Amino acid sequence: MLGHLVRSNSHLSPCDKPVSEIGEFSLIERIKKILPTASSSDLILGIGDDAAVIRIDEGRALVATCDILVEDVHFRLANINAYQLGRRAIAVNQSDIASMGGRPTFALVSLALPQNLPVDHFDELFRGMGDQMREFSGHIIGGNIARSKEGLMVDVFMLGEVDPRIMLTRSGARPDDRIMVTGRPGASGAGLMILEKYGSDYPRKFKALVNAHLQPKPRVETGQIIAATGIATAMIDVSDGLAADLNHICEASGEGAELDLACLPLPGNLAEVAALAGRKNWEMALFGGEDYELLFTVKPETTPEEIDRISNRSNTPITEIGRITGETGVMLGINSTGERMEIKPKGWDHFG
Repeated sequence: MLGHLVRSNSHLSPCDKPVSEIGEFSLIERIKKILPTASSSDLILGIGDDAAVIRIDEGRALVATCDILVEDVHFRLANINAYQLGRRAIAVNQSDIASMGGRPTFALVSLALPQNLPVDHFDELFRGMGDQMREFSGHIIGGNIARSKEGLMVDVFMLGEVDPRIMLTRSGARPDDRIMVTGRPGASGAGLMILEKYGSDYPRKFKALVNAHLQPKPRVETGQIIAATGIATAMIDVSDGLAADLNHICEASGEGAELDLACLPLPGNLAEVAALAGRKNWEMALFGGEDYELLFTVKPETTPEEIDRISNRSNTPITEIGRITGETGVMLGINSTGERMEIKPKGWDHFG
């Protein structure tokens, strides 16, 4: 037993609305109020971050996260093959552990399978999951299989390890901290738009964008390097969208943020996809989601040379895109002409 449980004193108002009307994040807040709060010296972090963290000893902690991929919600089998789906299912969980500076180690996998799923697809799914685990020296160690009357569902429970003394969470950002992001956010959302418009027979010039969506690359090594330097104050992976995930950092830290929209590192061909969608480039970068890049804040005195060393060691581009402010709950964007605008934390919400 990790410890005793303490009933939350938060009042939960009755609600007869369907879940689709209140959204994913309101549902999470209701969970916090319904469930008892775990009280234990071994529980470092519970509900509300990218993963739960449980102390093993002074220098080691267990990191636990889970994510489910549902056919026709997260993927369409017409656009992704079973091997790619297997890798993707593991990668999105590895990304949660990367955001804390941790190392993914073991996974349990639960599958709900339609009866007509070809056995070859089943085999390829596990080959993909196994290869993605081995990329970071991890292993699948168990799980469960059930029948589905609808579509394919892949549910992964991922375990990892982190040094609790350097672990990063969402809640450490402070005013004047600088905001950094890895890679080129917006690529995955643009790739999804291309698949939805053209299907698997899309123009090959968009291949990099489509690959960013189908085969995300979790920044595991980069996250470990960032955490080890001690310069970062908060970190999250970009799963819901850069704006939405920055808002998660702001809410957890009790701060606001200001973004320089001209500094956003845009992927190639994004402008063409944005035009097809009738959106601006920066909107694609902020609201796309499922990039699985790392969004993090660093101390104000951090030098460009320190950021360059992280980038060079991990072979990962890192861009400064803004700063944390003391305006709680306020996110502003500044365009190339200096105009300031409010940024709404729009992004992926399962019920939004």
